[in-house]
Formats: sequence, structure tokens, C-alpha cells
Amino acid sequence: MHIRTRFAPSPTGFIHLGNLRSALYPWAFARRNKGDFILRIEDTDLERSTQEAVDVIIEGMSWLGLDLDEGPIYQMQRIDRYREVVKQMLDKGLAYPCYMSEEDLNKLRDEQMSNKQKPRYNCMWRPEPGKTLPPVPEGVLPVIRFKNPIGGSVVWDDAVKGRIEISNEELDDLVIARPDGTPTYNFCVVVDDLDMKITHVIRGDDHVNNTPRQINIMKALGGETPVYAHLPTVLNDSGEKMSKRNGAMSVRDYQKAGYLPEAILNYLARLGWSHGDAEVFTKEQFVDWFDLDSLGRSPAQHNPEKLLWLNHQYIQNADPVKLAQATEPFAHELGIDTQKGVDFVQVVDLLKGRANTLIEIAEGAKLFYLPAPNFTAQQIAENIPENIVPALKDLILAIQNAEPNKEGYSAAFKRVLASHQLKMPALAMPVRYALFATTQTPAIDSVLVVLGKDEAVERLSKVVQ
Repeated sequence: MHIRTRFAPSPTGFIHLGNLRSALYPWAFARRNKGDFILRIEDTDLERSTQEAVDVIIEGMSWLGLDLDEGPIYQMQRIDRYREVVKQMLDKGLAYPCYMSEEDLNKLRDEQMSNKQKPRYNCMWRPEPGKTLPPVPEGVLPVIRFKNPIGGSVVWDDAVKGRIEISNEELDDLVIARPDGTPTYNFCVVVDDLDMKITHVIRGDDHVNNTPRQINIMKALGGETPVYAHLPTVLNDSGEKMSKRNGAMSVRDYQKAGYLPEAILNYLARLGWSHGDAEVFTKEQFVDWFDLDSLGRSPAQHNPEKLLWLNHQYIQNADPVKLAQATEPFAHELGIDTQKGVDFVQVVDLLKGRANTLIEIAEGAKLFYLPAPNFTAQQIAENIPENIVPALKDLILAIQNAEPNKEGYSAAFKRVLASHQLKMPALAMPVRYALFATTQTPAIDSVLVVLGKDEAVERLSKVVQ
């Protein structure tokens, strides 16, 4: 079997992590099995679908590196195909026109509910041998309904949930086309999956109730039922279903917040799937390990702290040049000209060890791109103790004679500290203040490497003159 999977979002709102997981798993399954991954945009809801939502979906998938083999394919561009299949079903007696008005249908449902019955269409217009249908009302455009099988059950072995069986008595005759001829969701999905030869449908378990209807339509059209894998819901950190209403962040929000796509992908992979105790792994490892048998059956819990921790791991271990490229846009937003002054790659490499996001790196980088501080005599007196000035003067000489690397500057500090019988904080704090007008900086020997010997000596000299 040549594996073909799909991600089929509706562009009716922003795409959050729970949605993206429904793209990641079918993508990984296709890649693991050297199959095809297709993006299908289910945009038949014209009132709610927007091009902006489509753009966010495509951008988000591209950002995560979920490459496509086909698509995006838009359902609205396939309307003629759906109408063709509806006509074929009418001609074969697999579907029929229904003239029941919406008012009568609502009245029927109200009566059923008051009688504690399950609301369902009563098959009034369903043609059967020996049955006389009501006269067709004038000027009424019908909906088209699928003739759902009577009796028996729909059974499938879900790759996540196991064997599922639903009686056909629970299903009524589904509307597959509206009065204006536009097809409905469950019908379009089946025609698409059939035409696109989809072998595996990996999606959220909110679609479980749609599956028996889609299986019946698929069988009526002579198609082979794909393997279904219904993923448990992703819950937010409050235990509610992840949604915009419940505070979920969009993919763009995570980009703007300074997260790396590798960290997001790693995090998403673990939201309902696992491989032993592996916590941090590459995209290539994930693809190599992925299989449907390892998908979890319980709802996955979104953990913002875990995601932040993962992002820190990826930042900490990132290539400095690539990390600098990723951080540059955030630095530019803060007014930092990364082409002037100290080497931005060096700055990023220095700051990445403690940063959780790219924004934190950019904010830390400001220190190295601000003008050298100009102190008043009072500021110097308040922050540079008089008894430290002799040690500072010796440190300036030691820095001038040191090798311009971390080891050289560290050795210079040690010699001066030993000579003046001082502890590191007693000297390092005034040095930090002299260099940047703050006592909060990364390791001072590394700071001197990035700032440069000449600039460091010039700044230190101003406070001891």
C-alpha cells in the first residue's frame, strides 16, 4: 500500500497547537512510510472562511517544516466534482431529494425531544418500494439526502481508540447538498478522500461521530474505507479543551514570542505520542520513531512551562550563527543595529545559555549596543568603592596584557584578586557597573571577549581617572 495522509483544516479561525498536532502526526506517518502528505483546505463555509486564516495555516506548517507533497487543495474549487457525484448518487438511488421545510424539521425535532426521543429525520421523503411520497410542494428547492443503510452497524478498528461499533439506527439520512446545490461537509470529505486515495485519516476525536456517516457514504460510492486514527483532545493548562476562547495561542503568537520551530515541533510530538523516555529529539528522529501504535488514548495536557523548558534546550544547543539569524528580527524591533559595533553572533552565543526565548536574547543584547555610559563624579563615588580603585587600575593593565579570550581574562582577574586579597564579587560588581552602568551581566570574562579589549579598557579607565 502506498501511504497517503492529509491535513484538512477549515480556515474559519486561527490555528493553535491542538490543530497543528493534527497536521504533524499525518505528516510524520507519511514521511516514515515514504508516502504522500496532502493539505486540503475545507472552505465550504463561505461566511466564516477567510484567506487570512488560510495564510496562517500555510505559514505555520512551513515554519515547522511540514512540507507538502500535494496542495493546498481548496474544496470550493471542486464544487463541480461534488455536484457530479451527487447527480450520480441520485441516478443510482443512493440519494434522494427531500422537500421537508426547515420549519417542519424543527417542529419534528421538538416533538421528538419532548417525547424523550433522539432528534432525527423521519425519512418522510425517502423513496421505498410500495411507498407513496407526498406531493412535491411548488417553489420549494429540496435538500439532497443520502440513503443511509437500514439495520446493521458501522464497525471500524480505530488505530487509537480500538474497535468502534455504531448502529445504523443511530444515524439518519444525512443531508449531502443544500437547496442551493452546495455540498455539505461530511459529503465533501468522503469525495475528497476517495479521489485523493487517502489511506489513513489521522485527526481529532471530535470527528468520531462523523466517521460512521463518512464510512457509509464511502462504501456506497464503492470506495475502500481508510484507516482511521482519532487523536484524543488537547486540553489547556486549566483542563479545558484548547481553543481561542480558552486562551490558546496561535502559531503566529508563538513565533512572535520568540519560540524556535524545532522546539514547538518536539513539544507537539509529545502531546499524545511517546518513544520511551525521550524528551528532546530531532525532527528526523521523530519521523524515524513515529508509528500509530505509540499514540496515546488519554487527552493530552498542554504545559506552557514544559514548552518553555524545551525552547530553552533548543536555544542552548543551537548553532550560534543560525540562532543569531533567528534572533535578528527581534533585535531590530528593539532598535538594535546588529551590523554595527560588537559581533552579534558572539553576543547571541554568550546570552543563549540563560535565555528561554529569542526575545530574552534580544533584550540581553541591548547591553552591548548602548553607548558607553558617562558617569558623574557622584555616580562613580556611589558605585565604585575607593578601596577598589587600586585593584581596578591593576586590572586595566592586566587586561591590556592578557590574551583576548575567556581564559586570558579569567587569569587576569585571578592575579589581581590574589594580589589585593579580594573576593570576585568585590571586583566584578564595580567592573560591571563601569562597563554598562548595571551590575547584572553574564560572566564577566565572557563579556570582555564580546565587548573587546580596547573598548573595555577605555570604559574602565573613565572611572579611575
